[in-house]
Amino acid sequence: MLEAAAGPAPGGAEQRGSRFSVLTWEQVQRLDQILGEAVPIHGRGNFPTLSVRPRTIVQVVRSRLEKKGIPVHNVRLNGSAASHVLHQDSGLGYKDLDLIFGVDLKNEDVFQLVKDVVMDCLLDFLPEGVNKDKITPVTLKEAYVQKLVKVCNETDRWSLISLSNNSGKNVELKFVDSLRRQFEFSVDSFQIILDSLLLFGECSENPMAENFHPTVTGESMYGDFEEAMEHLRHRVIATRNPEEIRGGGLLKYCNLLVRGFKPKPEVDMKALQRYMCSRFFIDFSDIGEQLRKLECYLQSHFVGMESNRYDYLMTLHRVVNESTVCLMGHERRQTLNLIAMLAVRVLAEQNIIPTVTNVTCFYQPAPYVSEINFNYYVTHVQPFLPCNQSYPTWLPCN
Repeated sequence: MLEAAAGPAPGGAEQRGSRFSVLTWEQVQRLDQILGEAVPIHGRGNFPTLSVRPRTIVQVVRSRLEKKGIPVHNVRLNGSAASHVLHQDSGLGYKDLDLIFGVDLKNEDVFQLVKDVVMDCLLDFLPEGVNKDKITPVTLKEAYVQKLVKVCNETDRWSLISLSNNSGKNVELKFVDSLRRQFEFSVDSFQIILDSLLLFGECSENPMAENFHPTVTGESMYGDFEEAMEHLRHRVIATRNPEEIRGGGLLKYCNLLVRGFKPKPEVDMKALQRYMCSRFFIDFSDIGEQLRKLECYLQSHFVGMESNRYDYLMTLHRVVNESTVCLMGHERRQTLNLIAMLAVRVLAEQNIIPTVTNVTCFYQPAPYVSEINFNYYVTHVQPFLPCNQSYPTWLPCN
């Protein structure tokens, strides 16, 4: 378990092109800090906020699963938090703590048992003095669970329980039997295996030090660990087969562009953008679904970065405008108008009111954005909303 002189050097892949690499001491320290920091899980209504360390959540959930006869093969830290551990100045930041439990989900009963175990753990995390006798699993789910997902088909068998956090820093517990596609882009393809660090904390009487700490291994689901690390260090956008990703990776791709990432030079990104757009509109074909998806993405991925939402929407508008080939003309215009309207709303929320010479007003929003509670809209005149364009449901205010 402890670092030894033999074997792969810390910070390097085991061999050229390897998926795996051993973390350096600095990376292990960052990982230990993330697992040791208390994360608030906010309750709805009168339910109290739970303050729990990710390390404790993993240990308790794992122990309960194994007591119920569900062996946990390993536990991994995934996504942007793993990228942050490997390279602190990645430009990605991190909010959600994505924890993956490798388990066998043989049937519906096991899916249900996993959910029951997590609810049971939440009950134990409630502070002293709370009367737990009448609190049911359904009540706990309503109080503390942000999102509950189950996928069971020929290629994918997994479930997700996302615990609520008002600042967007959700603790996401994913229980995976099989998952065909585990990353969107190379820079978020990292998974860090936590087992050795957790075991060290349970067994060692001495604190970690540079010459006395567990060997922690990371894996890149993209394939080549060192190549993915180079992309992370130099802020390069690279992926494979985006048509396999739900939503095509389109929203994440635009987010990376806004954060200063650049497409890999030798890759035809125009072709990849077309694949991304095609898959996005396959998965979210209805304009209402697109609205809900975009609102949810803006809410969860720009906490503390609200000023970037307008640039993000403009980038998304440009990519959709340039690369959408799978929609009929009116469908494409409908989506572009939706993105433009969201951009207008973002400006209004930020109280950015332009000068009169750069203002265009519109009455009566289109039916597909009827839930946006605005009677009129004020925005900078942009190329995507020319004044001379006619909209049957919008009346220019001259």
